[in-house]
Amino acid sequence: MMKTKDRILATSLSLFNERGLSQVTLRTIAKEMGISQGNLNYHFKKRQDIIEGLYFQLVGRMDEIFQDLVTKEVDILLIFESNRGVLAAFYNFRFFMLDFVQIMRENPSIKEHYLQLQQARIAQFQQTVTILQDKKLVRLEEFKDEFYHLYQRMSILGDFWLSAATISGLATEHDIQRYQLILSESIYPYLTPAGKRSFLQHRKKLKVRNN
Repeated sequence: MMKTKDRILATSLSLFNERGLSQVTLRTIAKEMGISQGNLNYHFKKRQDIIEGLYFQLVGRMDEIFQDLVTKEVDILLIFESNRGVLAAFYNFRFFMLDFVQIMRENPSIKEHYLQLQQARIAQFQQTVTILQDKKLVRLEEFKDEFYHLYQRMSILGDFWLSAATISGLATEHDIQRYQLILSESIYPYLTPAGKRSFLQHRKKLKVRNN
């Protein structure tokens, strides 16, 4: 049986995703669970504590995805799969991405951790690029910070694709596939001829699944 603390986190995630951060209070969560607010406060004294708990759940999932990029056999297919994993994780915690700026403003500890985490992610990305270069799938850098800037573009798209999808309409799981393709295509100009051939093969399969 799920522990009360885990139930609180799961219920909070569902409510935040469904109603948005501003519409969910500790009282809302307790009522949804059928427990007293005092019981809830025993595990989480503030709503920020719940948000922080969910944040670290998301970070744990992202750590698994990025770890694959340095432990598994890295190729173009893994890039497609990793991008999907990232977008799916963000969709599952979509309230966090949709209220990203507000959460960062109101939770200094989360903001500090996120900024530190970005440095580790950049290093992991650079390591992945180096592996793909060694395999002659990605070309060498043509000017300083070229791949660092690529990481920044992909990071911005990954962090805020849900906002774009939601503005256009209610974001659904189908949007994961669409933005997986958009995000993956970011790397195409940096591929070697061999890398482009592999990319187009996997892209074709992805488009077939999308249709």
